[in-house]
Amino acid sequence: MSQHLSDAPRSAAAPAAAAAGHRDWWRDAVIYQVYPRSFADGNGDGMGDLPGVTARLPYLRDLGVDAVWLSPFYASPQADAGYDVADYRAVDPMFGTLSDADDLVRTAHGLNLRVIVDLVPNHCSDQHEWFKQALREGPGSAMRDRFHFRPGKGAAGELPPNDWESIFGGPAWTRTTDPDGAPGEWYLHLFAPEQPDFNWDHPAVHDEFRSVLRFWLDLGADGFRIDVAHGLVKAAGLPDIGHAEQLSLLGSAPMPYFDQDGVHEIYRDWRRILDEYPGERIGVAEAWTPTLERAALYLRPDELHQAFNFEYLGTSWDSAELRRVIDRSLTVMGAVDAPATWVLSNHDVTRHTTRFANPPGLGTQLREAGDRELGLRRARAATLLMLALPGSAYLYQGEELGLPDVTDLPDEVRQDPSFFRAAGQDGFRDGCRVPIPWSGSEPPYGFGPDAGGPSWLPQPASWAGLSVEAQTGDPDSTLEMYRSALELRRSLPALGAGTEVVWLDAPDGVLAFRRDAASADGGEGFVCLVNLTAEPVTLTVPEGRALLSSAAGGAGTNSDLRGTGGVAVTIAADTTIWWAI
Repeated sequence: MSQHLSDAPRSAAAPAAAAAGHRDWWRDAVIYQVYPRSFADGNGDGMGDLPGVTARLPYLRDLGVDAVWLSPFYASPQADAGYDVADYRAVDPMFGTLSDADDLVRTAHGLNLRVIVDLVPNHCSDQHEWFKQALREGPGSAMRDRFHFRPGKGAAGELPPNDWESIFGGPAWTRTTDPDGAPGEWYLHLFAPEQPDFNWDHPAVHDEFRSVLRFWLDLGADGFRIDVAHGLVKAAGLPDIGHAEQLSLLGSAPMPYFDQDGVHEIYRDWRRILDEYPGERIGVAEAWTPTLERAALYLRPDELHQAFNFEYLGTSWDSAELRRVIDRSLTVMGAVDAPATWVLSNHDVTRHTTRFANPPGLGTQLREAGDRELGLRRARAATLLMLALPGSAYLYQGEELGLPDVTDLPDEVRQDPSFFRAAGQDGFRDGCRVPIPWSGSEPPYGFGPDAGGPSWLPQPASWAGLSVEAQTGDPDSTLEMYRSALELRRSLPALGAGTEVVWLDAPDGVLAFRRDAASADGGEGFVCLVNLTAEPVTLTVPEGRALLSSAAGGAGTNSDLRGTGGVAVTIAADTTIWWAI
C-alpha cells in the first residue's frame, strides 16, 4: 500500500484555515515558524530576508498551513540572532525595510495566511537608546530604573549583586564603567551581556510595550509570539538562589527570575489590547514553567491564547510517556478552555529527525547525527501523531523536508552565543538553523538567487535530494506526506480543534486512539495508530479505510482479514497510520 492511501484529489491552492470567517482560528491552527535568516535570501548576500520570505509565501499556502510565525527581524546588532532588539519599531537592514514587512503581511493575508511576529519583552539590546542613555548618565540616572542596575557586593563593589547565572553561562551580571572611567554599578542580563533585562516594575516599560503592540497590530500583525514570556517579573529583592548550575537554556526548574505571579497582570493588560482589534489577534507564550499547570495559568480566558507545550517536545519516543503527556496536556489546558499545542522542533532545539535518531535521555541539544534512517522514520511517524491530536500544531521550517540537524558544523562557523559563553553548554543551536534547500544540486540550493552563492551557515553537500524541488511530486517524500496530512487535517471533521481522544486497546508500545467528528452531520470517524516499537505489529481496528501512512512505500495493511471485530492491520515499525471509520 502506497504512502498516499486516500484517492481523494488534492488542490494545492486550497485556502488555509485562516480564511476570513473562521472563528477561534487559533484553536486548531497549524503555524509554521520561519527563521528569516535561514528561509530565503532575496538579494544574494547569503542572509535570508523579508523579501525572500514574501516570495516563498505561496509555497506555505500550498503546504497547507494557517499562519506564519516570524522570528525577530527588528533592528539589532545580532548578538543573539536578533533577540537583542535595538529598535522594536524598525526592521534591521539585513532583513529589509519596514515597507518590506508591510508587503509581507499584505501578501500573506492575500494568500489567507496569518502573520505572527516575535516580541522580545524580557530584554533588549545594549544598543537600545534607553540603555545607552542609562550608561551615559551614570548612577542616579532615572533611565537606569527601567533596567536592573545594582551596586556590587564586596568592599569595593567588585562582586555581582547576587548569585544568579546567565542562561548562556557565567554570571547574570556585568559591571559597568562610570562616565569618569571608574568601575560602576552592575546590570542584570539573564542571557548575553548584550541583552540587559527590562525592569517591569517601572511604568514606562509597560507604556512602551503597549505602544509596540499597537504599532505592529496597526501594521496588520495577527498576533505575537512572546519570547521568554515567563521571565518579565523577578522576585522582590532579587534573592540569591544558593547554588550554582542553576538553569540550562531550555530548563523549567523553579527560579526567582522565572514564572513569577506578577507576569499575569501584564498579559491581562495585553489581552485587552489584542481584543480591541478585529480578526482575533492572539498572544502565544514561550513559557518554560515547572509544570503544565503553571503553563495553563498563562492561558486563562483573560490572558493569552496559546503556550508552547515544551513537555511534549521533550518527550522521548516511548508510548507510555507520550500517552501520559498527551492526557495531561489535554486535561490541564481544557481546564482553562485553552487549546493544547504540539511542537516537535524549533530554532532552539535539535531537529526531531536527529533527536529520534539518538538514544533517549540526551536532552534537546545534541552533537551526534545518530541513525539517520531511524530518525527520519520516527520523525515522520511523530509528525502524523502530532497532527492527529486535538488543538494547534507548530511546524519549524524545513521539518517538512525531513532535514536533520547539521551536527558537524566546524566550530569556527558557529554563531550561537551560548556556544562561546559556556564552552558548548547548550550551544549547538546553529545545527537547526542552517538555511533550507529549495532547488538545485549544489549549495545554496536555491536559498539565494545565485547558483553557488553564499549562505550564512554552510549547507551539507548531501542536501540536494532533500530540497523542495527534489521532493515535490515524489509520493514517498516527506514533503508530500506533510502536504497530504495537512490537507486531510483541514478536510476531516474529526481532526483539528477539540479536547478529547478516546484511547483504544493496543499492545505494549502501540498508541491507538479515536477522534469523533464534532460537526452536526457527523462524517467519518478517525483512528490514529502508532507503532513505536522496532517490529511490525498487527492489531484489529474498526472497519474502514486507510488514509495516510508515515511509512514510505507501504504500511502493510491487509484488508482481506475481516471478522466481527473489524479489520486486521499490520503496522510497520516506527510507523503511524491514519484510518477512517
